[in-house]
Amino acid sequence: MSDTKNAPPGPGNIKISIDDDIAQGMYSNFQVAGSNETEFVLDFAYVQPHQMRGKVRARIILSPKHAKALAHILGERLRDFESRYGTITAPMPAQADDTGLPN
Repeated sequence: MSDTKNAPPGPGNIKISIDDDIAQGMYSNFQVAGSNETEFVLDFAYVQPHQMRGKVRARIILSPKHAKALAHILGERLRDFESRYGTITAPMPAQADDTGLPN
């Protein structure tokens, strides 16, 4: 394991480790979210420029409560980022077919 978040033990502090291959991260330039009554499914893909084809690189499945917590923390990080670096202009969403990839 390459890294461990060293927070002192106590309420709300969880010790989390990360393997070296996961710590490298993975780039995604296309995301799809789906849901049903019990879960949210987030697909993270890389779509090759000018070829309009791509591949899902990661799929994360969350409970509704965890999806809401993710939305909250992501909103906080975006507000922090924009207060430091300026407003982010969101790209126009690509149209996807039932495979989740752009048409």
